[in-house]
Amino acid sequence: MTPPSTTASTSEHLSTQAGLARRTLTVRHLVFLIIAASAPLTVVAGGAPTSFAVTGLTGVPVGYLGLGIILVVFAVGYGAMSAHVHNAGAFYAYVSSGLGVRQGIGAAMLALVSYNAMQIGLYGIFGFALSSLVSAKTGLDLPWWGAALIGFVAVGWLGMNKIDLSAKVVGVLVLLEFAVVIVVDVISFMVAPEGVTAAPFAPEAWATHGIGAILAFGIAAFMGFESGAIYSEEVKDPRRSVARATFIAVAIISLFYAFSSWALAVGVGVSDIVPLSQKYGPDLVFVFLEQQGSTLMADIGNVLFITSLFAALMAFHHAAARYFFSLGRSRVLPRLLAASGRHNHAPIAGSMAQSVLALALIVIFAIAGAGSELGALFPVVTMFTWLTNAAAFGLVFLLCVTSLAVIAYFRTDHRGYSPLVRLWAPAVSALALGIVFVLILVNFDVMIGAEGPSPLVVVMPAIIIGAGVVGLVWGEILRRSKPEVFAGLRDADVG
Repeated sequence: MTPPSTTASTSEHLSTQAGLARRTLTVRHLVFLIIAASAPLTVVAGGAPTSFAVTGLTGVPVGYLGLGIILVVFAVGYGAMSAHVHNAGAFYAYVSSGLGVRQGIGAAMLALVSYNAMQIGLYGIFGFALSSLVSAKTGLDLPWWGAALIGFVAVGWLGMNKIDLSAKVVGVLVLLEFAVVIVVDVISFMVAPEGVTAAPFAPEAWATHGIGAILAFGIAAFMGFESGAIYSEEVKDPRRSVARATFIAVAIISLFYAFSSWALAVGVGVSDIVPLSQKYGPDLVFVFLEQQGSTLMADIGNVLFITSLFAALMAFHHAAARYFFSLGRSRVLPRLLAASGRHNHAPIAGSMAQSVLALALIVIFAIAGAGSELGALFPVVTMFTWLTNAAAFGLVFLLCVTSLAVIAYFRTDHRGYSPLVRLWAPAVSALALGIVFVLILVNFDVMIGAEGPSPLVVVMPAIIIGAGVVGLVWGEILRRSKPEVFAGLRDADVG
Protein backbone atom coordinates (compact mmCIF):
# COMPACT_ATOMS: atom_id res chain seq x y z
CA MET A 1 0.00 0.00 0.00
CA THR A 2 1.13 3.56 -0.64
CA PRO A 3 2.29 5.18 2.61
CA PRO A 4 0.33 8.18 3.90
CA SER A 5 1.91 11.29 2.47
CA THR A 6 2.28 13.30 5.64
CA THR A 7 2.82 12.37 9.24
CA ALA A 8 4.79 13.62 12.19
CA SER A 9 7.78 11.72 13.48
CA THR A 10 7.17 9.96 16.74
CA SER A 11 10.66 10.54 18.08
CA GLU A 12 14.15 11.40 16.98
CA HIS A 13 14.81 7.78 16.02
CA LEU A 14 11.29 6.66 15.07
CA SER A 15 9.22 7.75 12.12
CA THR A 16 6.11 6.70 10.22
CA GLN A 17 7.74 8.08 7.08
CA ALA A 18 11.01 6.17 7.14
CA GLY A 19 9.52 2.90 5.86
CA LEU A 20 11.26 -0.45 5.62
CA ALA A 21 14.83 -0.88 4.43
CA ARG A 22 14.98 -0.95 0.63
CA ARG A 23 17.16 -3.27 -1.45
CA THR A 24 18.78 -4.93 1.57
CA LEU A 25 18.06 -8.65 1.22
CA THR A 26 19.43 -11.01 -1.42
CA VAL A 27 17.86 -14.24 -2.65
CA ARG A 28 20.18 -16.14 -0.30
CA HIS A 29 18.98 -14.10 2.69
CA LEU A 30 15.38 -14.66 1.67
CA VAL A 31 15.84 -18.41 1.34
CA PHE A 32 17.37 -18.60 4.83
CA LEU A 33 14.48 -16.59 6.33
CA ILE A 34 11.91 -18.81 4.62
CA ILE A 35 13.62 -22.05 5.67
CA ALA A 36 14.15 -20.73 9.21
CA ALA A 37 10.39 -20.35 9.60
CA SER A 38 10.07 -24.02 8.67
CA ALA A 39 12.68 -24.93 11.32
CA PRO A 40 14.46 -27.94 9.71
CA LEU A 41 15.73 -29.58 12.89
CA THR A 42 12.43 -28.96 14.66
CA VAL A 43 10.57 -30.72 11.86
CA VAL A 44 12.93 -33.70 11.61
CA ALA A 45 13.31 -34.14 15.38
CA GLY A 46 9.77 -33.18 16.38
CA GLY A 47 7.40 -33.10 13.43
CA ALA A 48 8.36 -36.35 11.70
CA PRO A 49 8.28 -38.56 14.83
CA THR A 50 4.96 -36.98 15.82
CA SER A 51 3.52 -37.78 12.40
CA PHE A 52 4.78 -41.37 12.59
CA ALA A 53 3.33 -41.70 16.10
CA VAL A 54 -0.10 -40.19 15.51
CA THR A 55 -0.85 -41.61 12.06
CA GLY A 56 0.61 -45.05 12.75
CA LEU A 57 1.89 -45.07 9.15
CA THR A 58 5.41 -45.30 7.79
CA GLY A 59 4.63 -43.30 4.64
CA VAL A 60 5.37 -39.91 6.22
CA PRO A 61 8.11 -39.10 3.63
CA VAL A 62 5.49 -39.30 0.86
CA GLY A 63 3.45 -36.63 2.65
CA TYR A 64 6.33 -34.14 2.45
CA LEU A 65 6.82 -34.88 -1.25
CA GLY A 66 3.12 -34.51 -2.00
CA LEU A 67 2.83 -31.23 -0.15
CA GLY A 68 5.99 -29.99 -1.86
CA ILE A 69 4.41 -30.65 -5.25
CA ILE A 70 1.22 -28.79 -4.24
CA LEU A 71 3.19 -25.78 -3.03
CA VAL A 72 5.41 -25.69 -6.11
CA VAL A 73 2.24 -25.52 -8.20
CA PHE A 74 0.97 -22.75 -5.89
CA ALA A 75 4.25 -20.88 -6.30
CA VAL A 76 3.83 -20.70 -10.09
CA GLY A 77 0.99 -18.17 -9.97
CA TYR A 78 2.09 -16.72 -6.65
CA GLY A 79 5.56 -16.01 -8.00
CA ALA A 80 4.13 -14.35 -11.11
CA MET A 81 1.98 -12.05 -8.99
CA SER A 82 4.91 -11.25 -6.68
CA ALA A 83 6.60 -9.54 -9.63
CA HIS A 84 3.81 -6.95 -9.67
CA VAL A 85 2.63 -6.61 -6.05
CA HIS A 86 5.26 -5.56 -3.50
CA ASN A 87 3.96 -5.10 0.02
CA ALA A 88 5.04 -6.16 3.52
CA GLY A 89 1.47 -7.39 4.12
CA ALA A 90 1.75 -10.06 1.43
CA PHE A 91 -1.64 -11.81 1.67
CA TYR A 92 -3.28 -8.46 2.38
CA ALA A 93 -1.98 -6.90 -0.83
CA TYR A 94 -2.44 -10.03 -2.95
CA VAL A 95 -6.06 -10.64 -1.97
CA SER A 96 -6.89 -6.91 -2.14
CA SER A 97 -5.46 -6.66 -5.65
CA GLY A 98 -7.21 -9.79 -6.85
CA LEU A 99 -10.49 -10.10 -4.95
CA GLY A 100 -11.16 -6.65 -3.52
CA VAL A 101 -10.24 -4.41 -0.61
CA ARG A 102 -12.71 -5.80 1.93
CA GLN A 103 -11.59 -9.35 1.20
CA GLY A 104 -8.00 -8.15 1.50
CA ILE A 105 -8.65 -6.67 4.94
CA GLY A 106 -10.31 -9.94 5.98
CA ALA A 107 -7.26 -11.87 4.77
CA ALA A 108 -4.97 -9.43 6.58
CA MET A 109 -6.69 -9.90 9.92
CA LEU A 110 -6.72 -13.67 9.50
CA ALA A 111 -3.03 -13.64 8.57
CA LEU A 112 -2.15 -11.33 11.46
CA VAL A 113 -3.80 -13.64 13.99
CA SER A 114 -2.31 -16.75 12.37
CA TYR A 115 1.27 -15.45 12.28
CA ASN A 116 1.03 -14.24 15.87
CA ALA A 117 -0.44 -17.57 16.97
CA MET A 118 2.37 -19.48 15.25
CA GLN A 119 5.08 -17.28 16.75
CA ILE A 120 3.67 -17.19 20.26
CA GLY A 121 2.89 -20.91 20.31
CA LEU A 122 6.56 -21.64 19.62
CA TYR A 123 7.48 -20.03 22.97
CA GLY A 124 5.78 -22.99 24.65
CA ILE A 125 8.11 -25.62 23.19
CA PHE A 126 11.12 -23.27 23.24
CA GLY A 127 10.66 -22.64 26.95
CA PHE A 128 10.21 -26.35 27.64
CA ALA A 129 13.28 -27.38 25.61
CA LEU A 130 15.58 -24.72 27.08
CA SER A 131 14.47 -25.28 30.67
CA SER A 132 14.93 -29.06 30.25
CA LEU A 133 18.45 -28.62 28.87
CA VAL A 134 19.44 -26.21 31.65
CA SER A 135 18.04 -28.59 34.27
CA ALA A 136 19.81 -31.62 32.78
CA LYS A 137 23.20 -29.93 32.47
CA THR A 138 23.30 -27.65 35.51
CA GLY A 139 20.66 -28.94 37.91
CA LEU A 140 19.02 -25.51 38.01
CA ASP A 141 15.22 -25.46 38.13
CA LEU A 142 14.48 -22.89 35.43
CA PRO A 143 10.70 -22.66 34.83
CA TRP A 144 9.59 -22.93 31.22
CA TRP A 145 8.22 -19.39 31.24
CA GLY A 146 11.56 -18.07 32.51
CA ALA A 147 13.32 -19.82 29.62
CA ALA A 148 10.69 -18.49 27.22
CA LEU A 149 11.35 -14.95 28.44
CA ILE A 150 15.04 -15.34 27.61
CA GLY A 151 14.10 -16.08 24.02
CA PHE A 152 11.48 -13.32 24.10
CA VAL A 153 14.06 -10.67 24.99
CA ALA A 154 16.50 -11.82 22.28
CA VAL A 155 13.78 -11.99 19.60
CA GLY A 156 12.45 -8.57 20.58
CA TRP A 157 15.90 -7.00 20.35
CA LEU A 158 16.62 -8.50 16.93
CA GLY A 159 13.16 -7.51 15.73
CA MET A 160 13.95 -3.85 16.36
CA ASN A 161 17.21 -3.95 14.42
CA LYS A 162 18.04 -4.15 10.72
CA ILE A 163 16.56 -7.17 9.00
CA ASP A 164 19.89 -8.15 7.48
CA LEU A 165 21.26 -8.69 11.01
CA SER A 166 18.54 -11.23 11.71
CA ALA A 167 19.09 -12.76 8.28
CA LYS A 168 22.77 -13.33 9.08
CA VAL A 169 21.98 -14.86 12.49
CA VAL A 170 19.29 -17.05 10.95
CA GLY A 171 21.64 -18.10 8.14
CA VAL A 172 24.21 -19.45 10.60
CA LEU A 173 21.56 -21.28 12.66
CA VAL A 174 19.94 -22.86 9.61
CA LEU A 175 23.29 -24.13 8.29
CA LEU A 176 24.03 -25.70 11.69
CA GLU A 177 20.58 -27.33 11.72
CA PHE A 178 21.19 -28.85 8.31
CA ALA A 179 24.57 -30.12 9.47
CA VAL A 180 23.09 -32.00 12.44
CA VAL A 181 20.25 -33.50 10.40
CA ILE A 182 22.70 -34.62 7.70
CA VAL A 183 24.80 -36.34 10.38
CA VAL A 184 21.65 -38.13 11.61
CA ASP A 185 20.88 -39.15 8.03
CA VAL A 186 24.37 -40.54 7.45
CA ILE A 187 24.37 -42.50 10.72
CA SER A 188 20.89 -43.83 9.90
CA PHE A 189 21.99 -45.30 6.59
CA MET A 190 25.15 -46.69 8.17
CA VAL A 191 23.34 -48.62 10.90
CA ALA A 192 20.08 -49.49 9.05
CA PRO A 193 19.09 -52.48 11.26
CA GLU A 194 16.63 -53.77 8.64
CA GLY A 195 18.66 -52.67 5.65
CA VAL A 196 18.13 -49.67 3.38
CA THR A 197 14.59 -50.09 2.10
CA ALA A 198 12.11 -48.02 0.11
CA ALA A 199 9.18 -49.51 2.05
CA PRO A 200 7.98 -46.09 3.35
CA PHE A 201 7.32 -45.04 -0.26
CA ALA A 202 5.25 -48.13 -1.13
CA PRO A 203 1.50 -47.41 -1.64
CA GLU A 204 0.49 -49.59 1.29
CA ALA A 205 2.56 -47.34 3.58
CA TRP A 206 0.52 -44.21 2.84
CA ALA A 207 -2.45 -44.86 0.49
CA THR A 208 -4.93 -45.47 3.31
CA HIS A 209 -7.40 -43.41 5.34
CA GLY A 210 -4.44 -42.09 7.38
CA ILE A 211 -3.08 -40.04 4.46
CA GLY A 212 -5.25 -37.14 5.63
CA ALA A 213 -3.49 -37.01 8.97
CA ILE A 214 -0.08 -37.23 7.29
CA LEU A 215 -0.88 -34.21 5.14
CA ALA A 216 -2.46 -32.32 8.03
CA PHE A 217 0.65 -32.74 10.17
CA GLY A 218 3.07 -32.28 7.28
CA ILE A 219 1.75 -28.90 6.19
CA ALA A 220 3.04 -27.36 9.42
CA ALA A 221 6.57 -28.13 8.18
CA PHE A 222 6.04 -25.72 5.30
CA MET A 223 4.53 -22.85 7.25
CA GLY A 224 6.50 -19.72 6.50
CA PHE A 225 7.45 -20.70 2.94
CA GLU A 226 5.06 -18.00 1.67
CA SER A 227 6.78 -15.33 3.77
CA GLY A 228 9.12 -14.38 0.92
CA ALA A 229 6.53 -11.88 -0.30
CA ILE A 230 6.47 -10.23 3.13
CA TYR A 231 10.03 -9.05 2.50
CA SER A 232 9.33 -7.90 -1.07
CA GLU A 233 9.88 -4.25 -0.12
CA GLU A 234 13.29 -5.08 1.28
CA VAL A 235 14.81 -7.35 -1.37
CA LYS A 236 17.23 -6.10 -3.98
CA ASP A 237 15.19 -7.31 -6.94
CA PRO A 238 11.53 -7.85 -5.93
CA ARG A 239 10.45 -8.77 -9.48
CA ARG A 240 12.63 -11.88 -9.45
CA SER A 241 13.90 -12.51 -5.93
CA VAL A 242 10.62 -13.48 -4.23
CA ALA A 243 9.63 -16.08 -6.84
CA ARG A 244 13.15 -17.46 -7.09
CA ALA A 245 13.58 -17.75 -3.31
CA THR A 246 10.15 -19.35 -2.92
CA PHE A 247 10.85 -22.06 -5.49
CA ILE A 248 14.29 -22.76 -4.01
CA ALA A 249 12.97 -22.92 -0.45
CA VAL A 250 10.02 -25.19 -1.29
CA ALA A 251 12.25 -27.58 -3.24
CA ILE A 252 14.83 -27.74 -0.43
CA ILE A 253 12.22 -28.14 2.31
CA SER A 254 10.24 -30.83 0.51
CA LEU A 255 13.15 -32.97 -0.62
CA PHE A 256 15.16 -32.57 2.57
CA TYR A 257 12.25 -33.44 4.88
CA ALA A 258 11.20 -36.41 2.75
CA PHE A 259 14.76 -37.74 2.60
CA SER A 260 15.45 -37.17 6.30
CA SER A 261 12.20 -38.71 7.54
CA TRP A 262 12.95 -41.73 5.31
CA ALA A 263 16.50 -41.89 6.72
CA LEU A 264 15.16 -41.80 10.28
CA ALA A 265 12.79 -44.69 9.53
CA VAL A 266 15.67 -46.66 8.00
CA GLY A 267 18.00 -45.89 10.93
CA VAL A 268 15.51 -46.84 13.63
CA GLY A 269 14.03 -49.67 11.59
CA VAL A 270 10.88 -49.41 9.48
CA SER A 271 9.07 -51.93 11.67
CA ASP A 272 10.03 -50.00 14.83
CA ILE A 273 9.66 -46.36 13.72
CA VAL A 274 5.98 -46.08 14.68
CA PRO A 275 6.14 -47.70 18.16
CA LEU A 276 9.39 -45.94 19.07
CA SER A 277 8.00 -42.59 17.86
CA GLN A 278 4.99 -43.19 20.10
CA LYS A 279 7.31 -43.97 23.00
CA TYR A 280 9.88 -41.17 22.69
CA GLY A 281 8.19 -38.49 20.59
CA PRO A 282 10.49 -35.51 19.85
CA ASP A 283 13.28 -37.15 21.85
CA LEU A 284 13.57 -40.05 19.38
CA VAL A 285 16.34 -38.46 17.30
CA PHE A 286 18.45 -37.69 20.35
CA VAL A 287 17.83 -41.12 21.89
CA PHE A 288 18.88 -42.63 18.56
CA LEU A 289 22.13 -40.62 18.58
CA GLU A 290 22.92 -41.68 22.15
CA GLN A 291 22.25 -45.32 21.33
CA GLN A 292 24.74 -45.07 18.51
CA GLY A 293 27.37 -44.00 21.02
CA SER A 294 27.34 -40.31 20.17
CA THR A 295 26.35 -38.59 23.42
CA LEU A 296 28.22 -35.47 22.36
CA MET A 297 26.30 -35.32 19.08
CA ALA A 298 23.04 -35.83 21.01
CA ASP A 299 23.93 -32.87 23.24
CA ILE A 300 24.85 -30.74 20.24
CA GLY A 301 21.59 -31.77 18.59
CA ASN A 302 19.64 -30.72 21.68
CA VAL A 303 21.28 -27.30 21.66
CA LEU A 304 20.62 -26.83 17.96
CA PHE A 305 17.04 -28.00 18.44
CA ILE A 306 16.63 -24.98 20.71
CA THR A 307 18.37 -22.63 18.28
CA SER A 308 16.14 -24.05 15.52
CA LEU A 309 13.12 -22.99 17.53
CA PHE A 310 14.74 -19.60 18.13
CA ALA A 311 15.27 -19.11 14.39
CA ALA A 312 11.60 -19.92 13.76
CA LEU A 313 10.58 -17.50 16.51
CA MET A 314 12.55 -14.76 14.79
CA ALA A 315 11.14 -15.55 11.35
CA PHE A 316 7.52 -15.43 12.48
CA HIS A 317 8.17 -12.36 14.64
CA HIS A 318 9.43 -10.51 11.57
CA ALA A 319 6.41 -11.66 9.55
CA ALA A 320 3.90 -10.52 12.18
CA ALA A 321 5.72 -7.21 12.70
CA ARG A 322 5.51 -6.46 8.97
CA TYR A 323 1.81 -7.18 8.92
CA PHE A 324 1.31 -4.71 11.76
CA PHE A 325 3.45 -2.22 9.83
CA SER A 326 1.55 -2.65 6.57
CA LEU A 327 -1.87 -2.37 8.22
CA GLY A 328 -0.79 0.70 10.17
CA ARG A 329 0.69 2.34 7.08
CA SER A 330 -2.57 1.89 5.18
CA ARG A 331 -4.56 3.06 8.25
CA VAL A 332 -6.55 -0.14 8.53
CA LEU A 333 -5.07 -0.30 12.04
CA PRO A 334 -3.77 2.70 14.07
CA ARG A 335 -1.23 4.67 12.08
CA LEU A 336 1.30 4.49 14.91
CA LEU A 337 1.95 0.86 13.95
CA ALA A 338 3.64 2.13 10.78
CA ALA A 339 6.44 3.68 12.83
CA SER A 340 9.86 2.40 11.75
CA GLY A 341 13.43 3.22 12.69
CA ARG A 342 14.84 6.30 10.98
CA HIS A 343 18.24 4.69 10.57
CA ASN A 344 17.72 0.92 10.65
CA HIS A 345 14.28 0.97 8.95
CA ALA A 346 13.02 -1.82 11.19
CA PRO A 347 9.22 -1.92 11.77
CA ILE A 348 9.74 -0.98 15.41
CA ALA A 349 6.10 -0.32 16.35
CA GLY A 350 4.99 -3.57 14.70
CA SER A 351 7.78 -5.44 16.45
CA MET A 352 6.77 -3.97 19.80
CA ALA A 353 3.10 -4.81 19.21
CA GLN A 354 3.98 -8.43 18.46
CA SER A 355 6.21 -8.59 21.54
CA VAL A 356 3.46 -7.21 23.78
CA LEU A 357 1.05 -9.89 22.57
CA ALA A 358 3.66 -12.60 23.08
CA LEU A 359 4.47 -11.40 26.60
CA ALA A 360 0.79 -11.29 27.55
CA LEU A 361 0.18 -14.88 26.44
CA ILE A 362 3.37 -16.18 28.05
CA VAL A 363 2.15 -14.68 31.34
CA ILE A 364 -1.37 -16.08 30.89
CA PHE A 365 -0.14 -19.60 30.16
CA ALA A 366 2.42 -19.40 32.99
CA ILE A 367 -0.38 -18.59 35.45
CA ALA A 368 -2.74 -21.19 33.99
CA GLY A 369 -0.06 -23.89 34.12
CA ALA A 370 0.90 -23.37 37.76
CA GLY A 371 0.32 -26.69 39.50
CA SER A 372 -0.99 -28.38 36.36
CA GLU A 373 -1.06 -32.18 36.40
CA LEU A 374 0.72 -32.02 33.03
CA GLY A 375 3.82 -30.81 34.84
CA ALA A 376 6.74 -29.75 32.65
CA LEU A 377 4.83 -30.75 29.50
CA PHE A 378 2.09 -28.16 30.08
CA PRO A 379 3.45 -25.51 27.64
CA VAL A 380 4.00 -28.15 24.94
CA VAL A 381 0.59 -29.83 25.26
CA THR A 382 -1.32 -26.55 25.52
CA MET A 383 0.41 -23.36 24.35
CA PHE A 384 2.49 -24.92 21.58
CA THR A 385 -0.03 -27.48 20.32
CA TRP A 386 -3.14 -25.30 20.41
CA LEU A 387 -1.69 -22.14 18.90
CA THR A 388 0.56 -23.58 16.19
CA ASN A 389 -2.06 -25.98 14.85
CA ALA A 390 -4.65 -23.20 14.77
CA ALA A 391 -2.12 -21.08 12.88
CA ALA A 392 -1.45 -23.84 10.34
CA PHE A 393 -5.20 -24.10 9.80
CA GLY A 394 -5.41 -20.36 9.10
CA LEU A 395 -2.39 -20.17 6.84
CA VAL A 396 -3.57 -23.05 4.63
CA PHE A 397 -6.89 -21.25 4.20
CA LEU A 398 -5.01 -18.08 3.23
CA LEU A 399 -2.93 -19.96 0.66
CA CYS A 400 -6.12 -21.30 -0.88
CA VAL A 401 -7.71 -17.82 -1.04
CA THR A 402 -4.49 -16.34 -2.44
CA SER A 403 -4.60 -18.88 -5.29
CA LEU A 404 -8.06 -17.58 -6.17
CA ALA A 405 -6.77 -14.00 -5.93
CA VAL A 406 -4.04 -14.80 -8.46
CA ILE A 407 -6.64 -16.01 -10.95
CA ALA A 408 -8.74 -12.88 -10.44
CA TYR A 409 -5.72 -10.56 -10.66
CA PHE A 410 -4.70 -11.79 -14.10
CA ARG A 411 -8.27 -12.20 -15.40
CA THR A 412 -8.48 -8.84 -17.22
CA ASP A 413 -4.79 -8.18 -17.78
CA HIS A 414 -2.76 -11.28 -18.60
CA ARG A 415 0.52 -9.30 -18.41
CA GLY A 416 2.04 -11.69 -20.92
CA TYR A 417 1.64 -14.84 -18.79
CA SER A 418 0.42 -18.12 -20.24
CA PRO A 419 -2.85 -19.78 -19.09
CA LEU A 420 -0.75 -22.32 -17.20
CA VAL A 421 0.76 -19.58 -15.00
CA ARG A 422 -2.24 -17.32 -14.52
CA LEU A 423 -5.09 -19.85 -14.47
CA TRP A 424 -4.41 -23.58 -14.38
CA ALA A 425 -1.62 -23.67 -11.79
CA PRO A 426 -3.45 -21.45 -9.25
CA ALA A 427 -6.73 -23.33 -9.89
CA VAL A 428 -5.08 -26.70 -9.17
CA SER A 429 -3.34 -25.33 -6.07
CA ALA A 430 -6.61 -23.80 -4.80
CA LEU A 431 -8.34 -27.19 -5.11
CA ALA A 432 -5.46 -29.12 -3.52
CA LEU A 433 -5.02 -26.64 -0.67
CA GLY A 434 -8.76 -26.64 -0.09
CA ILE A 435 -8.61 -30.42 0.37
CA VAL A 436 -5.72 -30.07 2.84
CA PHE A 437 -7.70 -27.38 4.68
CA VAL A 438 -10.66 -29.75 5.08
CA LEU A 439 -8.35 -32.56 6.21
CA ILE A 440 -6.85 -30.33 8.91
CA LEU A 441 -10.34 -29.38 10.11
CA VAL A 442 -11.47 -33.01 10.17
CA ASN A 443 -8.31 -34.11 12.00
CA PHE A 444 -8.09 -31.10 14.34
CA ASP A 445 -8.97 -33.14 17.42
CA VAL A 446 -6.06 -35.49 16.69
CA MET A 447 -3.69 -32.61 15.99
CA ILE A 448 -4.33 -30.90 19.33
CA GLY A 449 -4.23 -34.18 21.23
CA ALA A 450 -7.87 -34.04 22.34
CA GLU A 451 -9.11 -37.21 23.99
CA GLY A 452 -12.82 -37.35 23.28
CA PRO A 453 -15.02 -34.33 22.48
CA SER A 454 -13.26 -31.03 23.16
CA PRO A 455 -14.53 -27.45 22.78
CA LEU A 456 -11.09 -26.53 21.43
CA VAL A 457 -11.91 -28.41 18.22
CA VAL A 458 -14.50 -25.70 17.57
CA VAL A 459 -13.02 -22.74 19.45
CA MET A 460 -9.53 -22.63 17.94
CA PRO A 461 -10.57 -22.79 14.25
CA ALA A 462 -13.42 -20.37 15.07
CA ILE A 463 -10.94 -17.82 16.42
CA ILE A 464 -8.93 -17.98 13.20
CA ILE A 465 -11.89 -17.79 10.83
CA GLY A 466 -13.53 -15.23 13.13
CA ALA A 467 -10.53 -12.96 12.66
CA GLY A 468 -11.18 -13.00 8.92
CA VAL A 469 -14.88 -12.22 9.44
CA VAL A 470 -13.99 -9.32 11.72
CA GLY A 471 -11.68 -8.04 8.98
CA LEU A 472 -14.48 -8.18 6.41
CA VAL A 473 -16.81 -6.28 8.74
CA TRP A 474 -14.10 -3.72 9.53
CA GLY A 475 -13.50 -3.25 5.81
CA GLU A 476 -17.17 -2.42 5.30
CA ILE A 477 -17.06 0.00 8.23
CA LEU A 478 -14.05 1.72 6.68
CA ARG A 479 -15.80 1.92 3.32
CA ARG A 480 -18.75 3.72 4.87
CA SER A 481 -17.10 5.82 7.58
CA LYS A 482 -13.73 6.64 5.98
CA PRO A 483 -14.23 6.47 2.23
CA GLU A 484 -10.99 8.36 1.57
CA VAL A 485 -9.00 5.73 3.46
CA PHE A 486 -10.86 2.88 1.77
CA ALA A 487 -10.31 4.42 -1.67
CA GLY A 488 -6.59 4.72 -0.95
CA LEU A 489 -6.40 1.00 -0.16
CA ARG A 490 -7.03 0.19 -3.80
CA ASP A 491 -3.61 1.61 -4.68
CA ALA A 492 -1.47 -1.39 -3.78
CA ASP A 493 2.24 -1.33 -4.62
CA VAL A 494 1.81 -2.66 -8.11
CA GLY A 495 4.55 -2.66 -10.72
